[in-house]
Amino acid sequence: MTSGSVFFYILMIGKYFSHGSEQGIRCPLGSFPCGNITKCLPQLLHCNGVDDCGNQADEDNCGDNNGWSLQLDKYFANYYRMTSPYPFKAETSECPFHFFLFIAFLGPHFRHFLPLSHFLVVGSVPVRCLCQGLELDCDEANLRAVPSVSSNVTVMSLQWNFIRKLPPNGFKRYHDLQRLCLQNNKIRSVSVYAFRGLLRLTKLYLSHNRITFLKPGIFEDLHRLEWLIIEDNHLSRISPVTFYGLNSLILLVLMNNVLTQLPDKPLCQHMPRLHWLDFEGNHIHTLRNLTFNSCSNLTVLVMRKNKINNLNENTFAHLQKLDELDLGSNKIESLPPHLFKDLKELSQLNISYNPIQRIQANQFDYLVKLKSLSLEGIEISNIQQRMFMPLRNLSHIYFKKFQYCGYAPHVRSCKPNTDGISSLENLLASIIQRVFVWVVSAITCFGNIFVICMRPYIRSENKLHAMSIISLCCADCLMGVYLFVIGAFDIKFRGEYNKHAQLWMESSPCQLMGSLAILSTEVSVLLLTFLTLEKYICIVYPFRCLRPRKCRTITVLILIWIIGFIVAFIPLSNKEFFKNYYGTNGVCFPLHSEDTESIGAQIYSVAIFLGINLAAFLIIVFSYGSMFYSVHQSAITATEIRNQIKKEMILAKRFFFIVFTDALCWIPIFILKFLSLLQVEIPGTITSWVVIFVLPINSALNPILYTLTTRPFKEMIHQIWYNYRQRRSIDSKGSQKTQAPSFIWVEKWPMQEMPSDLGKPAAFTDPCEMSLISQSARFNSLSCL
Repeated sequence: MTSGSVFFYILMIGKYFSHGSEQGIRCPLGSFPCGNITKCLPQLLHCNGVDDCGNQADEDNCGDNNGWSLQLDKYFANYYRMTSPYPFKAETSECPFHFFLFIAFLGPHFRHFLPLSHFLVVGSVPVRCLCQGLELDCDEANLRAVPSVSSNVTVMSLQWNFIRKLPPNGFKRYHDLQRLCLQNNKIRSVSVYAFRGLLRLTKLYLSHNRITFLKPGIFEDLHRLEWLIIEDNHLSRISPVTFYGLNSLILLVLMNNVLTQLPDKPLCQHMPRLHWLDFEGNHIHTLRNLTFNSCSNLTVLVMRKNKINNLNENTFAHLQKLDELDLGSNKIESLPPHLFKDLKELSQLNISYNPIQRIQANQFDYLVKLKSLSLEGIEISNIQQRMFMPLRNLSHIYFKKFQYCGYAPHVRSCKPNTDGISSLENLLASIIQRVFVWVVSAITCFGNIFVICMRPYIRSENKLHAMSIISLCCADCLMGVYLFVIGAFDIKFRGEYNKHAQLWMESSPCQLMGSLAILSTEVSVLLLTFLTLEKYICIVYPFRCLRPRKCRTITVLILIWIIGFIVAFIPLSNKEFFKNYYGTNGVCFPLHSEDTESIGAQIYSVAIFLGINLAAFLIIVFSYGSMFYSVHQSAITATEIRNQIKKEMILAKRFFFIVFTDALCWIPIFILKFLSLLQVEIPGTITSWVVIFVLPINSALNPILYTLTTRPFKEMIHQIWYNYRQRRSIDSKGSQKTQAPSFIWVEKWPMQEMPSDLGKPAAFTDPCEMSLISQSARFNSLSCL
């Protein structure tokens, strides 16, 4: 054995063992290797834009190039291999006028070096047209008819003109024409003899015109035609006879027409080489069994954005070479059991955005070569791992919810990775969300609990108003509890949320937390409206003395809480009617309508957010505006103009902040709800910001606006500070202890502006009675808002 052969065997053995070492890397289900290193990463870390492997292996081969893109690459590779060796030669858009003048100047003795048959005759080119060799460019040349140029032209582009019809034999003299572009004209009529004589034509573009019908035999002479593009026209029907003569046709595009049905007879009987068929954006309702009977060479079939509502089991039985099937955005409600049984070569399947409710567990068993599966927009009620485990070659899968990725752990690239709120790893996808949910929860809970505890120490003469404020704080505190629980479950599921996502959103804690958030929101909204109307009546109509009696106030508060409980817990009473009302996202808050919601649930959601809450917001804005106007009118008659203007500015600022915080909280919610009704897609990131940052604004700021910045609270703090200083002064001097002055903190009326004989508590039993003292007291009544 020679040294060369020994070296050869050593090399082969080395390759064998090295190959075996790469293939020998075994990762547990749900994890994938990092190239040729002994490291495995879970599915969620692959194709996420981050180099988690350290060698970029987890981010390699993440693009989905299956289906039509791969077929197109193969076509162009074969096409350029058979034609020019320089397929990407740069082109210019100028006609060689100077070159022709130079040839003419040299005379006939030199013309044989470069025959004029290689160029268009200069005099035959229209004024606004350009040329490159034998290629004519007449785009946007204001042409109203096909121009007459040299017969040796090979490419003719007549786009963006005003051509209205194609007459008989209009192109008959152009025997060498290979590509004809007629897009974006106004063509309505095409003669049956319009394309006669174009024996070498390979590509014909008729897109963006107004063609309504193509007569049978119109393409009879186009035996070499490979591409026929007729998108964005008004075609209402086609027949197999229409395509008679297209023996070499490879690609047929009839996108965005008004076809309502396909012929009963075999569509491809005159197009035996057809590989690509695109009917996207038509109005086709059904696919018949005979339609694709003769399309045995078809590799790409696109039927998306039609109105297909029914499929027969043998619809695709003859498409055994099909590589991509796109049925997305139709009205298909169910799939026949063995619909895909003959599609053994299929590598890409798209059935997304169809109203499919259930998919049989063995639906995809026959698709052994499938690499890409799109199920976006489909709520799969019976989803299970069994559906996808037979698809061993599947590398890309697309779901409606990222939670479904857990049912396809063997697929390396699963989208989406997040819904904007949660991710495969965490209940709260962003670190900002995870931090702020605790910050906002702490502020909301602490502020409201502090007010609840401090209210009894404010010796308010208006106990009924204090009762309403305490009730408001209790409602707002529930929002803090809700955020606290969401933060706690985020910690519990940290790093492995995808395993628990579906169970969490269907669980009782999630339903309870969603109900708690709605209870807090609605009770808070109704209480703020009640408090605003109470002030409005006392300020704008002070002499009517519509007194909020104790019994009436308690009844209203109890009624508000009952309404809040009813609104919050009704969706839990009927699962069939409301479905998973609170479980549409990880934070369990039903901010906007989902496609899968029932009509009743959508109406209910709209009634809450655009009914009750919007009406309450408008009442609050109107009431504060009326109060400010009433006080402003009173200030005009006041004698101390400067003092009244100062009070009016303070009052205006206070009103502004109250209304501004309400608007900051509610207006984004109104906008999102309105957009969802218009079927506008709302990113989940916006939802998370609204739930965590915007929605709790009122709950966090109400203690500040209605208690901590009011005059009674400030006077109480001053009193405590005064007593503290007095004690320190007495202790330091060792003098006899003196009695601190007594203060009465009046909720609505400052002491310093009351008559001395009315300073006793007994004189003020109701805010309306106090408003009878003087018209200028309206300023004082609003100082504690």
